[in-house]
Amino acid sequence: MQASKNNSANQQLLWGLDLGGTKIEGVVLNPSNNKILFRDRIPTGASEGYEHVLSQIVFLVNKMSDELSKSPLHIGIGTPGIIDPKTAKLKNSSNAVCLNGKPIKADLERRLNVKVEMANDAHCFALAETRHGVVRKQYLDASVVFGVIMGTGVGGGIVVNNQLIRGLHGISGEWGHNFLDESGYECFCGTQGCVEKVISGTALEKFYEEQKGEHRSLKEIVSRAENGDDSIARKTIDRLVHFFGKAMAVIVNVLDPDVIVLGGGVSNIDRIYTDGRSQIEEHIFNDHFNTPVLKPKLGDAAGVIGAAYLTSLT
Repeated sequence: MQASKNNSANQQLLWGLDLGGTKIEGVVLNPSNNKILFRDRIPTGASEGYEHVLSQIVFLVNKMSDELSKSPLHIGIGTPGIIDPKTAKLKNSSNAVCLNGKPIKADLERRLNVKVEMANDAHCFALAETRHGVVRKQYLDASVVFGVIMGTGVGGGIVVNNQLIRGLHGISGEWGHNFLDESGYECFCGTQGCVEKVISGTALEKFYEEQKGEHRSLKEIVSRAENGDDSIARKTIDRLVHFFGKAMAVIVNVLDPDVIVLGGGVSNIDRIYTDGRSQIEEHIFNDHFNTPVLKPKLGDAAGVIGAAYLTSLT
């Protein structure tokens, strides 16, 4: 693909891709009115290897350009891992391992002939909810936002004055790999008891199965806990609430954010916003806790919208 000459209106549009293990989603939006001009997704095909994934990305960008009769100068891409600032290669991609160790940013800039900006999915989530979602709608004057994804894994992103904080090693916000408790499971990062291995949806389902002797989805566990007919389900959700508070209190003590936004499947559990909030207050270095803990507004669009906003950071 060759980028065409763009008029000033075209340059203001934000182009983003959300690169996941199973799908690649693309969006083009107009930040002046928050209007989405294009949104579509195609399979990633990660099992077919790195070159195939690159080809799929090129295919989708070409489709976006054809449908809008415009070509981007700059594209933001949310990735399942992070670009190592030292090697310029992707690392920590657990759901598309063919991308690990590859110079994907440079390869795509060469193939697309456009500038590419990359960040992991949690960073994109935090940026999206700050610039386009719940923070923009309810807390426009927030200076420091901590965005959290709690699903099959646990991650986070930090936005300060509407700018994404990446960090020297590119790992800012990775609270999911702080040590939390010895009862946590072994983690792919090489340690045991990480936040991710205690309060992720996967870890909670595993805990329930070990205690109960049968597997249930997290949604079923929550329902059984609420119905009051399953003591192990209640124990599992009590565990989540307790350790969520302890883990998040560390973030509050370090960042003292104006807003915390939660995303991912675990964030749909209502007790996090009541009992979990009380647990944060119990463990922080202060006698009260005023920071709002919010549900997201953008749903499954947060990743790709956040990717598009990466192009507005530089």
